[in-house]
Amino acid sequence: MNANKYRLISSLIALLAVTGAGAENAPGMPSLVVNIVIDQLRSDYMDAFAPLYGQGGFLRLKEQGRFYSQAEYPFSSPDQASAMACLMTGTSPYANGIVGDRWLDRQTLRPVLCVDDDTYPGIHTDEKSSPKHLAVSTIGDELKVSSEGKSLVYSIAPTREAAILGAGHAGNGAFWLDDWTGRWATTCYYDNYPEWATEYDKLSSLEDRIGDIHYEPLNEQVANFHYFVSTDAKAKPFSHKFKTPRKYRELKATALVNEEVSLFAKQAIEKAGLGTDAVTDMLTLTYYAGTYDHQSAVSYGMEMQDTYARLDRQLENIFSFIEEKVGLDKTLFIVTSTGYFDSEEMMDLSKYRIPTGVFSITKAQALLNMYLIAVYGQGNYVETAIDNQLYLNLKLIENRNLNLTEVLDRCSAFLIQLSGVKDVYTSQRLSLGAWTPGISKLRNAYNPKCSGDIIIQVSPGWVLKNEDTHEQSLSRESYMSFPLFFLGAGIVPEKVRIPVSIDQIAPTIAQALRIRAPNACPQAPLNY
Repeated sequence: MNANKYRLISSLIALLAVTGAGAENAPGMPSLVVNIVIDQLRSDYMDAFAPLYGQGGFLRLKEQGRFYSQAEYPFSSPDQASAMACLMTGTSPYANGIVGDRWLDRQTLRPVLCVDDDTYPGIHTDEKSSPKHLAVSTIGDELKVSSEGKSLVYSIAPTREAAILGAGHAGNGAFWLDDWTGRWATTCYYDNYPEWATEYDKLSSLEDRIGDIHYEPLNEQVANFHYFVSTDAKAKPFSHKFKTPRKYRELKATALVNEEVSLFAKQAIEKAGLGTDAVTDMLTLTYYAGTYDHQSAVSYGMEMQDTYARLDRQLENIFSFIEEKVGLDKTLFIVTSTGYFDSEEMMDLSKYRIPTGVFSITKAQALLNMYLIAVYGQGNYVETAIDNQLYLNLKLIENRNLNLTEVLDRCSAFLIQLSGVKDVYTSQRLSLGAWTPGISKLRNAYNPKCSGDIIIQVSPGWVLKNEDTHEQSLSRESYMSFPLFFLGAGIVPEKVRIPVSIDQIAPTIAQALRIRAPNACPQAPLNY
C-alpha cells in the first residue's frame, strides 16, 4: 500500500512538473521567441539579390537554420493583416475572423479596418484600436496564460494592423509608426506607454530626423547591380527625400523603415529585459520587403534590390544584437513572409495579344441589381461592393420572403456571363460545396460574419476596377514561393523542400515552449 502511494505521489509530481513547464523555463526551452514577419518577401528576389548580401543575414539563415523553401498560406489572397492573424493563431480567416485589412460593416455599409475599435483611444495617434475582431487566441496569448501573465509579449511593426495582430489579446504592447506624426504609437488597450518607449522618443524620434533622411542606394554594389531586364535597369541610382505631407507613409514603404523597427526593437529588448529571466518572452517584428511606395517593381527595380540588401543588413544586425544580449542558444527565431500581393505593373497586355480587359465591380453591382429588379420587383438588392465581393440586402430578401438560395443561384448564373469573370462563389457554395483544393483555399479565406455574399473570381490578366473608390488591381494566379526559417535554440540546420503551411508555425512554437497551441489551431507542429 505504501509503495502504491509513493508511486502515485511521484506520478503527480511529474505531472505537475510537465504542466507547469510554461511558467518557467525547463532545460532546453528558449528564453525568447522572436517572430520576424517580412511583408512581401519573395523567394525569387531573395535568391536573385544574393550577391548583395553579407554573411550574417539571409546566408546565415540558409546555412545555420532549418530552411523550408516552399511555404504557403492555407487560404487564397492573403494580405498583411490576414497573414499575420494566420501566423499568430495557427488558423485561417474562416476561424480567426480576419479576412483582410478591411471589410464591410453591414450595419453602416462602410468599410471597417480590422483593428478599429472606438473604445480604446490611441497614444501618439488619433487612431482608436484593439484586437477585438480577432476571434480566437494567439500563440502570444497562450504564452501569457501559461506563465500566469509573467511573460512579456510585444509586437513592433510599421503598420497598425500588423502590430496589434502580432501582440494579440493579452500582449503587453503593440507599437507602430503613426502615418502623420512619425512617432511610435500604441493603443490604450494595452499596458501604459512604457518609460523605455518615452525615452526612445526623446532621444531618437523619427519626427526630428526625417528632414535629414536621404534615401539612396546602400552602396556602389547595389547601384551597379542590375537584375531587372527592362529599360529601367540602366537608370541612374535613385535619390529620394521625404518632404511631402505623406512623408511618413512614403518612408514606411521603403527599406529605411526596417532600420526604424530594429532601433525600437533593440530599445525594447534592452530596457524591458526581454529573455533575461526564468520566464519565456515573445517579440514579433514586422519588416518591409515590398516595392518603393507600393509602385511597380519593374519601374523601381534598383529600389527593390536595395530593399533586399538593406533587409539583409537588418537581419544580421538584429541577430547579432539578440545573440549578445540573450544568446542564440536561448532564442528561437522564426522568419517568414506575409506572401506577395503588392502592386503589379498596369501595362497594356492587348498589344501582346494576351487576353485582357477591365472588369468593373461597380458596373457589375448595378447590372446585377437591375436584373434582380426585373425578377423580383423594385428594390435595392445589392447594397455595396468592396474588392471583388458583393453584399446583398439580406433584410430586404427576408422581408419579401424570397428564397435566399434561389436568389444566390440567380446572381451566380447572371454574373458568370459577364466578360472577365472566371467563376462566381456564393456564401452557400463556399459553406456547403464539395471539397476541392481550389475551393478549400477560398473557403478558408471566407468568414460568414464579414465576407460578402458573392465573391467574383476575375480572370487572370484582367483588371479589377472600382469606380467609386478608384481602386484597381491586376488579377494574377501565378505561384509565388516564399521561405520559412527556424534559427537558434538547438535548431539543426537542414533544407526542406516539401511544401509547408504557415498555420503550422503557431503549434510548432507551442511545442517548443511546452504550452497549448492557440484555441482554434487544428494543425500539427512541424518536426525539427
